[in-house]
Amino acid sequence: MSQSFSSSTIPIRFEHHHDGHTKPAGDIDVPPPVIPPLPEDTVSPIVHCMVAGGFGGVVGDSMMHSLDTVKTRQQGFPHNSTYKHMVPAYMNIFKNEGFFRGLYGGYSPAVLGSLPSTAAFFGTYEFSKRKMINDFGINETVAYFIAGILGDLASSVFYVPSEVLKTRLQLQGKYNNPYTKGCGYNYKGLIDAIKSIAKVEGLPTFVFGYKETLFRDLPFSALQFAFYEKFRQFAIFYNNRSDDLPISYELGTGAAAGGLAGVLTTPLDVIKTRIQTSTSGPSDVGSSQVMRSSTVNALVSIFKTEGVVGVFSGVGPRCIWTGIQSSIMLLLYQVSLKRLDGFLNKPAVVLQ
Repeated sequence: MSQSFSSSTIPIRFEHHHDGHTKPAGDIDVPPPVIPPLPEDTVSPIVHCMVAGGFGGVVGDSMMHSLDTVKTRQQGFPHNSTYKHMVPAYMNIFKNEGFFRGLYGGYSPAVLGSLPSTAAFFGTYEFSKRKMINDFGINETVAYFIAGILGDLASSVFYVPSEVLKTRLQLQGKYNNPYTKGCGYNYKGLIDAIKSIAKVEGLPTFVFGYKETLFRDLPFSALQFAFYEKFRQFAIFYNNRSDDLPISYELGTGAAAGGLAGVLTTPLDVIKTRIQTSTSGPSDVGSSQVMRSSTVNALVSIFKTEGVVGVFSGVGPRCIWTGIQSSIMLLLYQVSLKRLDGFLNKPAVVLQ
């Protein structure tokens, strides 16, 4: 079997090597043909990839921010029964703190970080992928893996500082919030949080959990795209077609890939959240031992004190969040990219 890929990261074709005929018994599989480099006039400009990626990332993150808040509360307050279960936690935050100040606490830094970070990811991913495949002749699977790593490295420059601010404001909720007094800080808003962290804890605090974020995101991206490619192949084979999948299948395969990758990387997400929401004060909700330990030692420490439940705290909302966010982002990325190419690059092309 062979695939032909669009200028995006999403495989859109799946052609059977036996031309759709039933394979006779005893037939020998034919090795998949080598996919030639895409002609320059058929690929999207990198700037289109960045704009489409930024748009897809912002919309996906915006739609799922409330679930991310629940996940942060579960991980940041591991011993608070209010946040033990996803649905009751969601309803409690909504009832006691409101939708915007409660469930959507920390939304401003999330959006401000999402736009440049996803734009940087897709721009770096596409540029690296094309260079490795077209210019250096590197195996496609290896190229996708390496390009994903490079994309995450580029996006982390924007993502990590915004993640520190986002998780703290999510954990705190509104100013003078009586329901989160144990979080260790009380910011009036985004600007006050930036000034307070810089003055009291120092600028290095904005990159708390940088290593742990990379430890989480690098394997997440690798697993996400590996699962997505396989799930999409199965979906195309099941539908017995070689053209684009229906939107429902596109969303389903993206959600399954993102959700499964999110579940498997939850322990690393727990460590990242604990470190980024911890302070040096006595009311620190994160253990100082976790903040000083290596990632492995921190995981062992949490496992000993909290068990498997602690290591996988927030797994429910994380699975749903990463699944839906992944499906929305990937679909909007492809749709936006096609629209940009049609309006700005190839206005004469009319789809029948």
